[in-house]
Amino acid sequence: MKTNVKEIFGTNVFNEAVMKERLPKDAYKKMKAAIEAGAELDPEVADIVAHEMKEWALEKGATHFTHWFQPLTGITAEKHDAFIDPQSDGTTLLRFSGKELIKGEPDASSFPSGGIRSTFEARGYTAWDCTSPAFIKETPHSTILCIPTAFCSFTGEALDKKTPLLRSMQAINIQAMRILRLFGNTTAKQVIPSVGAEQEYFLVDKEKFMKRKDLTFTGRTLFGAMPPKGQEMDDH
Repeated sequence: MKTNVKEIFGTNVFNEAVMKERLPKDAYKKMKAAIEAGAELDPEVADIVAHEMKEWALEKGATHFTHWFQPLTGITAEKHDAFIDPQSDGTTLLRFSGKELIKGEPDASSFPSGGIRSTFEARGYTAWDCTSPAFIKETPHSTILCIPTAFCSFTGEALDKKTPLLRSMQAINIQAMRILRLFGNTTAKQVIPSVGAEQEYFLVDKEKFMKRKDLTFTGRTLFGAMPPKGQEMDDH
């Protein structure tokens, strides 16, 4: 039996399409604003999202959820919790609140901190990064709802590799928007940097530009014969 990649791609991801289908319209709009514009997410909306995320995960066979983060160990880390909420009468309910979705509290003393705090200041918090969609991780022994999070100390220092990335993306967005406004662009709302293939741009002095026939005729660099020496050594 052939596998249709188009049908299975992203089926275990709580992405925008899933949120649009499962969330009430108002909650979906607020959630999208939080993702795209960094708007603050209301606790009530967080509860709605958490409930629908839990129901979606249960349908996929999940029994636990985890705040999934990247501490300074070079590998990922997870703090697992069950959806079960024990009651005083001896019964249990399957619950997942917005508070549990947004914030977790793994013991920061278990992870490297770069010496930024004493061991008695072990408190560390995982905060939901809603710009990265939650996903289901299936193993031979379990099915887990993974919630991508940032990992910070109680004083705000980054204890992971994701927090500096998110902060740098925010800084680039601010400065890029400032440049766009200087160039007269008044419609752009956000610049989203991404990690991928590198594209370099070069500013060429006008006098040297006029001496380059390939640039003046075609507007780009044309490559001819390969140079006699390349960049094989790392000292170039």
